[in-house]
Amino acid sequence: MEELTTPLYSRHVALGGKMVSFAGYMLPVQYPAGLVKEHMAVRQQAGIFDVSHMGEILIKGTDAFSNVQALVTVDVAEMYDGSVKYTPMCNFDGGVVDDILVYRINAECYFLVVNASNRKKDAAWIEQNLKGDVKMEDISDTVGQIALQGPASIEIMKRSIDDDANRPKKYYTFTTEGHIAGHRCLISRTGYTGELGYEVYAAADAIGDIWDALMKNGEELGLLPCGLGSRDTLRLEAAMPLYGHELRDDITPLEASLDFFVKTDRDDFIGREAMLNKGVARKRVGLKVTGRGIIREHCDVYSKDRLVGQVSSGTLCPFVNQAVGMALIDLEYTADGTELEADVRGRRIPVVVIPLPFYKRQTTK
Repeated sequence: MEELTTPLYSRHVALGGKMVSFAGYMLPVQYPAGLVKEHMAVRQQAGIFDVSHMGEILIKGTDAFSNVQALVTVDVAEMYDGSVKYTPMCNFDGGVVDDILVYRINAECYFLVVNASNRKKDAAWIEQNLKGDVKMEDISDTVGQIALQGPASIEIMKRSIDDDANRPKKYYTFTTEGHIAGHRCLISRTGYTGELGYEVYAAADAIGDIWDALMKNGEELGLLPCGLGSRDTLRLEAAMPLYGHELRDDITPLEASLDFFVKTDRDDFIGREAMLNKGVARKRVGLKVTGRGIIREHCDVYSKDRLVGQVSSGTLCPFVNQAVGMALIDLEYTADGTELEADVRGRRIPVVVIPLPFYKRQTTK
């Protein structure tokens, strides 16, 4: 099967991006500066990512609200026009179909952003569960998306947007009124790095001009183009779950320690009863390596000779300068300070359970 390209492909090649296959697309894993410099740029200045491979779905109609409310575990009734919510979307067994962003355009129109690898699955799941006066439209192929992340992102956005009054100021809010490089955009104060930042959505044929404008306006502020590699180390350092790792069809949001995003007092979302009936016998935790080595996905975790869990993501995180990982661990071994061992290619490495996230920014502007 031929790999797809995003509207920014030629720019990645021109910038020296090392292109790899990811979720059916050719995307840069890193640029010549390298993963560590890209990671540190996002923590200290700013980084720009092509995330045009993500999926975008519209749900419209007089019954749009009740349908979105049934699909997700957060309370959509708390949303207002211009607000965003992160939420799991569950199957009937209480496992996670995907973790998504829900944007409320208005009471009869919601914009859903889904993971690229789950786009077709999510669209099919949503469509088969719609009821009443509502329609779903997968608009992924017509939309380009850029993530601008890091402490300098505010200044870069100020220099790029047509009118600063149109820049979303509050975390998890958005506007559809902003223009960059003459193109109308949906701009949200969201991101997947643990930093200040924005995500910009625009027509696929406009996203190149927007990328160029942001790159130019960020050059003197230390902006670097960033690839999939630093995107993954940044999200892991900030303890953000990734579908296929911390989240799967057979892992409930409660097991993934996403309790904050599960409103169990609601009885109207798919998977609620199954999730609660299953209970929680394992939880996602943070692990710090206290010995020598790096833990990776699929490493088994032991307490003495007892297998108690498995690492879901792990690496050496550049900013905290520490080998860490997230793991799904049997509940009785999840207390902070619990000493365990991870099996790395037949060698046991000592690890200790520590609170998540590994990194949290200290200030919010």
